Amino acid sequence: MHRKTKKFVLILFKISTHLLFLIIGLCLGMYILPIITASPKPNSTLINLALENSKYETVFVRDLPGSSFLYWGQGQLSLSEKNIVFQGKLSPGPSYKFYLTKKFVQDKESFLKNKTNAILIGDINSFNGFILKISPSINIDNYNYAVVWCESFSQFITSARYQQ
Repeated sequence: MHRKTKKFVLILFKISTHLLFLIIGLCLGMYILPIITASPKPNSTLINLALENSKYETVFVRDLPGSSFLYWGQGQLSLSEKNIVFQGKLSPGPSYKFYLTKKFVQDKESFLKNKTNAILIGDINSFNGFILKISPSINIDNYNYAVVWCESFSQFITSARYQQ
């Protein structure tokens, strides 16, 4: 191999390895940042207060068709006129949103079809349980399903039916 060719290959190798580590770093950052900035789990006193007037209860399960090993949720969900309380775990990720829908959603495609008719309740900032306030203008009786959605990656996380 000529000296210039060897030098070119070495430079190309260095650029490739630097780009590879840059991409790995960005991917790790996108995964780790939400974990670092997550709100702490609500304490039991706050959870008990929020659960006092619970009207509906359901369970998020981990094995829905649209869930995966990267995007999942499992635990107990309680809804009242004022609060939504989740006691369980969600896979960590950026920009999780909580929606209510009228139609069943179990994967990305079904959520995207129904998203325009879904009502956004709020942002989820904790992966080990959360309490969300419901706006007085929202009537939870008008909806049947609860959905957790990752807005950044357009990924379905989990859903559950809370009323017939």
